Amino acid sequence: MGSPLAAWQNYYVIVGSAAAALIGIQFVVITLIAYIRRPAPAETVSAFGTPTVVHLAVALLISAVMSAPWSSLMPITVAVATCGLGGLAYGATVIVRARRQTDYQPVWEDWAWYLILPFTAYAALAVSAVFLSTNTELALFVIAGSALGVLLIAIHNAWDTITHIVVGGGQDRTE
Repeated sequence: MGSPLAAWQNYYVIVGSAAAALIGIQFVVITLIAYIRRPAPAETVSAFGTPTVVHLAVALLISAVMSAPWSSLMPITVAVATCGLGGLAYGATVIVRARRQTDYQPVWEDWAWYLILPFTAYAALAVSAVFLSTNTELALFVIAGSALGVLLIAIHNAWDTITHIVVGGGQDRTE
């Protein structure tokens, strides 16, 4: 009998490739915007920009972990649980940063997309790792959903940040 992960290879190639490409695009867009607009304060970037890259990196990391040729589920359990718990800890840091920064006043949609949804995805990731050896099929679907979830959250947040900056959130460099 083959590995239960074999059927997921194409899925993780797609999710991981999308995350890797979007990380690169995020850097290019931020670099281009830096020449047009006054840079946002570091506190605002660390509260709203950096988490987007972190979510993309986590989607890429989960895809790499789930695509590796493991001989057992134990290393995957440890890696996925670490990603989930790390994401939860990072989410707590983002909450502190979002509350501390003064450049932008978050609305409820921001709290949902930047804090609640990522927190939920990382919690699901951590919990699914616990059940990987006892309920493998369900855990694999939850891990896949979490990876896709953080990818989609990052896409939304990148778009949200870029449109905020372009539509008028930043000031011209000439001001």
